[in-house]
Amino acid sequence: MRVVIADDMMLIRSGLARLLAGAGVEVVGEAGDAAELMRLVALEHPDVAVVDIRMPPTQTDEGLVAARRIRDEWPGTAVVLLSQHLDTRYAQRLFADQPAGLGYLLKERVSDIAVLVDALRRVTEDECVLDPSIVASLMQRRRSGDLLALLTAREIETLGLIAEGRSNHGVAEFLGLSERTVEATCASIFRKLGLEASPDSNRRVLAVLAALRS
Repeated sequence: MRVVIADDMMLIRSGLARLLAGAGVEVVGEAGDAAELMRLVALEHPDVAVVDIRMPPTQTDEGLVAARRIRDEWPGTAVVLLSQHLDTRYAQRLFADQPAGLGYLLKERVSDIAVLVDALRRVTEDECVLDPSIVASLMQRRRSGDLLALLTAREIETLGLIAEGRSNHGVAEFLGLSERTVEATCASIFRKLGLEASPDSNRRVLAVLAALRS
């Protein structure tokens, strides 16, 4: 896996690069701002870009804007955004159109390098990955008129775990259920959200998108 890292703090960039290299991930470039990130992606065509949301010059949403541009112009490059603070607005903007190949994690989460490497692997497989804290906050905001109101508490819990990037096996292990039970729950979620099976779409990703749009 070939990765570029973008963060305006050199110590964070270097630390992530060392951790990823130790986990067998090839870091092919580091950038301190969005402009340099875009040049690196155009030059290296990495599998994934690991990007801080807030970068120069305004320290607001440069990373978020860069992520959308990367996915539009270089669809073969996935993006994992990192944030110091929990802000569901960023998640909603990031996944507004098509969340496949995108991830959003809190920086505190990637102190466990295995979590970051797992997220990188998942986004390169066109899954989406949301930090559990963000998923919990989004799910708590559901209103009676939302699509999510159609789902049971167990279905909401399962959808939240899917949003974190867990497979059916991972959901089953977390909830202490059989995979067959999880498969049945997922089928019910897809049916209630009006997501029909199609070879051209990933219903797990579309279900997460439906939740975010709600």
